[in-house]
Amino acid sequence: MHRRPLREIALCTLYAHALDQGDPAYAMLHVMGPRLDELKSAGLPKEDRIFCENLYLKTVSLSETADALIGSKTANWDLERIALIDRLILRLAITEWLEFEDIPPRVSLNEAIELAKTYSTGNSGKFVNGILDAVLTELKKENRLHKTGAGLLDLPSKKS
Repeated sequence: MHRRPLREIALCTLYAHALDQGDPAYAMLHVMGPRLDELKSAGLPKEDRIFCENLYLKTVSLSETADALIGSKTANWDLERIALIDRLILRLAITEWLEFEDIPPRVSLNEAIELAKTYSTGNSGKFVNGILDAVLTELKKENRLHKTGAGLLDLPSKKS
C-alpha cells in the first residue's frame, strides 16, 4: 500500500488531537482506529498500521522540536499565525526526517506538499515547500539526518 492514505489518517488524528488537547491515545482510538480498521478489512498489512500509529505518536512527541525548527524559518511570524493544518503537515514531514531512517527526505517533502495542496489553501503547497526546504537544508548542514540504505540521502549531482 502507498503510504499517503496512512499519512492522511495520521494528519486527521493530529488535527483532532490539536483541537482536543487531551490524551493522544483518545484521538488514536476514536479517529485513527476506525479508519485503520476500514483499511484492515481491505487488506492493510500490520506494518502499515504500525507505521501510521508511530508517525502520529512520534509527531506528537516531537512537536516542540519541530515547532522550533519551523519557527527558525518563519522570521517575523508567530508560529500560531501559521494555519494549524500547515503546522501539522510541517511537523509530520520533520518527524519523518528525524525518526524514520528508511524514508528518503524527498519523499517526505513531496508527500507534505501534496497533503498541503489537498487539505489546506491554494498557497499552502508553496509555503510548506519553502519552509521544509529551509529546514531540510539546516538538518543536513547540522548532520541531524540519520538515513540508512541506498538512495536515502540526496547526493550531489555530477557535473559534466
